[in-house]
Amino acid sequence: MAHVAEWKKKEVEELTKIIKSHPVIALVDVAGVPAYPLSKMREKLRGKALLRVSRNTLIELAIKRAAEELSNPELEKLADYIQGGAGILATEMNPFKLYKLLEESKTPAPAKPGAVVPHDVVIPAGPTSIAPGPLVGEMQALGIPARIEKGKVSIQKDYTVLKAGEVITDQLARILNALGIEPLEVGLNLLAAYEDGIIYTPEVLAIDESEYINMLQQAYMHAFNMSVNTAYPTKQTIEAIIQKAFIGAKNVAVEAGYITKETIEDVFGRAVRALLLIAQNLPEELLDEKTKELLNAQAQVAVATQPQVEEKVEEAEEEEEEEEASEEEALAGLGALFG
Repeated sequence: MAHVAEWKKKEVEELTKIIKSHPVIALVDVAGVPAYPLSKMREKLRGKALLRVSRNTLIELAIKRAAEELSNPELEKLADYIQGGAGILATEMNPFKLYKLLEESKTPAPAKPGAVVPHDVVIPAGPTSIAPGPLVGEMQALGIPARIEKGKVSIQKDYTVLKAGEVITDQLARILNALGIEPLEVGLNLLAAYEDGIIYTPEVLAIDESEYINMLQQAYMHAFNMSVNTAYPTKQTIEAIIQKAFIGAKNVAVEAGYITKETIEDVFGRAVRALLLIAQNLPEELLDEKTKELLNAQAQVAVATQPQVEEKVEEAEEEEEEEEASEEEALAGLGALFG
């Protein structure tokens, strides 16, 4: 039986203890992260999460041992996501907040040949500080719209040189570094996170917060409207339900001519309008002075609004005439084409 180094045993025991004592366990890839950015990341995580970098095999053993001791087979599946240079992040922060924190903590980094870009890389339009030389020919060979203007290289329009997931070539790395464009990111890449029997991957955790907030707002409005329309009282909808019921009851009372303190003005207003409609068709000698005054006032209101109505009608007629003229021109053009 092969001898196992004592430090490895202690490391597995320590990792197991960390995993068992935290509700959220995440795997992160620290490969390619320089020592200084990694130390800054530890400072940022202090008090929020515990970062422990170790060998992949030891992390896998610790996860499996913790899962066995906790009788939690779902936790053991987390070991399937170990890759690169793995590390453990143990925290009480929910996986979504943890993912957001890690993404926001990443810093731009210069281009390196062979590296995969996380986002589209765009060379922006405008002048550069690059002097004329062989680099211009390399740019043009890659399709980058570059030319010499006032003794400097100028990019004529925004140009996407790489799509997310594509690899940086030696030639493109030289160009991007010369332009001062940093297409890479330095930081901890979350591989997977475990919480309450569920394993979350980056695809699940990378949510658009504004989109989800909008969805929640729409869902709230739909629920609110349904509650009001079905007269289902809640703390949020009771006022709107009562207002709707009041308006409905008032409309019924007005239609029925039922007099109350709230409806008397509307009932009498409706009655007056009906009387004036009848009075318009009666001989003038049958009308009293008060009725004539009301009819005159009504006529003045109608006259005042008439120009607006006529203006809208004229605008509509002009639009129709323009459409007819354009149709006639089109037909004439077709006639000319076909002789």
